[in-house]
Amino acid sequence: MIRFRHLTLAMIGALAFAPAAFAQDASTDSASGKRFAIVGGYALTQPTKNPQIAGTRTDLDGDGAPTLSASYFINDNIAIEAWGSADKFGHRVNAGGGKIGSVDSQPIALSGQYHFRGADSIVRPFVGLGYYEANYSNESLSGGQRLGVENAKGAMATAGVDLNINPTWFARADVRYMQGKPDVKLDGVKVGEAELNPVTVGVGIGARF
Repeated sequence: MIRFRHLTLAMIGALAFAPAAFAQDASTDSASGKRFAIVGGYALTQPTKNPQIAGTRTDLDGDGAPTLSASYFINDNIAIEAWGSADKFGHRVNAGGGKIGSVDSQPIALSGQYHFRGADSIVRPFVGLGYYEANYSNESLSGGQRLGVENAKGAMATAGVDLNINPTWFARADVRYMQGKPDVKLDGVKVGEAELNPVTVGVGIGARF
């Protein structure tokens, strides 16, 4: 909860700074017509479901990781975005009030987005829908059993806002919801599905050109 609060404060700070900075540069340049954008940021992910594995209800902790995205704008409002975490999210697996193991995840996604308002508007909300895959690795489980989690695959929905600092630079805040049911195996035998359906909240700084 503290980490999510820090991201919210960062977004508010960017919103306060953006109008003045954009006003200074808007007369000499324009964001309209720029077709490429890259964003570097940081995101927190938190599973929204607790899967039951081999008859045991489990709970996975969330984590944070740096993220990267690259977008191609077909026009000022429609974009195709490739997004992913630049490092792995580490998840502690809990059951019965204590830790029983751990697993890492690293999602990547491709989505179409619609950005509202004009390219030079200071505040530009956007929504998106696409497909993601999350690679799970470094699975470990106490008790000596071998844990395996297949890659998660499914739909991803995105909502966010870009805050123009000037016609080139902008701040971004977004929320992503991913849905999938990867198989979970113990010693090579399927024992359940890890339907985590995580929500990822991120902030970042981007540039368009």
